[in-house]
Amino acid sequence: MALRLLQHRAADGARSVIFAQGEAACFLSGVTSVRELALRAIAAGHSLAEEAAACGQGAAVDIAAELAAGRLLAPIDHEDPAHLVLAGTGLTHLGSAEGRDKMHKAAQQGAVTDSMRMFLEGLEGGKPAPGQVGQQPEWFYKGDGSQLVDPEQPLTMPSFAKDGGEEPELAGIYLIGPDGSPYRLGLALANEFSDHVTERHNYLWLAHSKLRQASLGPELLIGDVPAHVEGSSRIVRDGAVIWEKPFLSGEDNMSHTLANLEHHHFKYDLFRRAGDVHVHFFGTATLSFSDGVRTQEGDVFEIAAAPFTLPARNRLKRAAAVDVAVKSL
Repeated sequence: MALRLLQHRAADGARSVIFAQGEAACFLSGVTSVRELALRAIAAGHSLAEEAAACGQGAAVDIAAELAAGRLLAPIDHEDPAHLVLAGTGLTHLGSAEGRDKMHKAAQQGAVTDSMRMFLEGLEGGKPAPGQVGQQPEWFYKGDGSQLVDPEQPLTMPSFAKDGGEEPELAGIYLIGPDGSPYRLGLALANEFSDHVTERHNYLWLAHSKLRQASLGPELLIGDVPAHVEGSSRIVRDGAVIWEKPFLSGEDNMSHTLANLEHHHFKYDLFRRAGDVHVHFFGTATLSFSDGVRTQEGDVFEIAAAPFTLPARNRLKRAAAVDVAVKSL
């Protein structure tokens, strides 16, 4: 039975944590954030599920109703957003290279693109034997906690963006313990929102295309990591579905193990700072952009997958232009 944690904010601003097991859910007593619960679990040598049980159960709650009322937050955050890192890896899923390769192949006149070469290297060396280090993946940075959007809130692309496109995937949620050890808290459903037109123009602009907001579904899946996740991604425009497609994730559908992706992120000292939170996007092979869809402001992205019971849903918005001027002192 899938165990999940959710973060809740009441109308008066009071925060709490919800523990969900199957269809049942209840508030936990005496804890206000998942990060707080995780720090307690590390200190006590408990799993998250054990620490949640130690809190004691409060009132039952209908999580679908709380989502509809706008009272569910992202399932992880940090009181100082500068101490939450959003990053990810691409070309990690079987089939993920196809769209990227098409994007860049014309410019290289039929040669094997860097994207395809990186995918093939991952396919060959991304699943090493336990205890060994495999091929390092493509890696990108998205921003800090200020870029993490709560469920049902708009995903806002900058005024200068060429595109605002969905990326349905799983994200690993991590907390760095007091001794600098990374702890995986669980997995969340995610929309790793990107600018695919900018990326297509020049692959060296991938970094620019990834500096965007991102959203998570409201549930943090804890406990055993599923090897196969199957869900759906769709875009709703003016109340009608204009694009819908299934997507796959989990190690059975990937060219890398999670352990390999985690190693190549946390091997850097700066990503093992005690108390920091990391949200790491594991990649996808399914994009509406690859099917020729061009999103518009007002479109709604809906991403759903079992064993999560609630969707990651956000409306596309464009920010107003900002006049940025550097002043000399």
